[in-house]
Amino acid sequence: MELDDATRLSRSQLVMRRFWRPVGAKIGTAGLIFILFLAIFGLRIARWDFDEVDTNAFLSSPSSEHWFGTTQGGRDVFAMTMRGLRLSLIIGFAVATIQVFLSAVIGAVAAYFGKWADRSILWVIDLLLVIPSFLLIAVISQQFAGSQGSLTMFIILLAGFGWMLSARVVRAMTLSVVSLDYVSAARFMSVPSWVIIFKHVIPNISSYLIVDFTLGVVRAVMAETVLSFFGFGVQSPDTSLGTLLAEGASRATTSGWVFLAPATVLVIILLSVNFLGDSLRDALDPSSKSGGSA
Repeated sequence: MELDDATRLSRSQLVMRRFWRPVGAKIGTAGLIFILFLAIFGLRIARWDFDEVDTNAFLSSPSSEHWFGTTQGGRDVFAMTMRGLRLSLIIGFAVATIQVFLSAVIGAVAAYFGKWADRSILWVIDLLLVIPSFLLIAVISQQFAGSQGSLTMFIILLAGFGWMLSARVVRAMTLSVVSLDYVSAARFMSVPSWVIIFKHVIPNISSYLIVDFTLGVVRAVMAETVLSFFGFGVQSPDTSLGTLLAEGASRATTSGWVFLAPATVLVIILLSVNFLGDSLRDALDPSSKSGGSA
């Protein structure tokens, strides 16, 4: 690329060029588009509702009537997988959004104000990190099982115990940002602290927050899957990828279609988001091994 062409490119254009260069970005984007298509339209193209029972097909293998086969209870595996995929992604995106917001605000506030605020926030973070979050989420979610707000409480619990490590990283990055000249000038001009934090500090660490969000979706989906697999997350009659894996695990060798469908979807999600996360990191971080040139 000629120098004059490079100077005319905006930062967003440079980021997009670096993002699309790796093959992983294209693979991850294609995989995520495919998954989102299934999550949005999967139930519409399914021939059966996810909670509908076919009394003539109990634990039947894949066929033209039931594309992914049926469960022992006669429910269509394709429809259940699409429903589980949609619910798991809703949980994943909701949890990741809350976690990124909490880590960005709390980490930036700790570093910006320093002194007692920094020490207090770090103390709370250290305390939450030593708490056995898996056990607490399992116990508390069981208390709300079957209630109207059980899913909301489950999302709050996952987000509430997942922001601490990211907040520490944000704090460390903010310490370098607050020492910059324009932040010092804004302080000297008596610009309100919340304006400086949201307008000058957080945008300068947006590259990390974007990567953290993409990986946060994977972490949340995995956490939901594990908890639901052991019966502590999404509860029957609803379904998620975790509940489907739990139902098919005992028959994975004899009736593998019940287990294989949600497992395949989960693998595609993990690979796609990880490819995107790596590509975003390289594109947004000029110091990375593959993100420094346009």
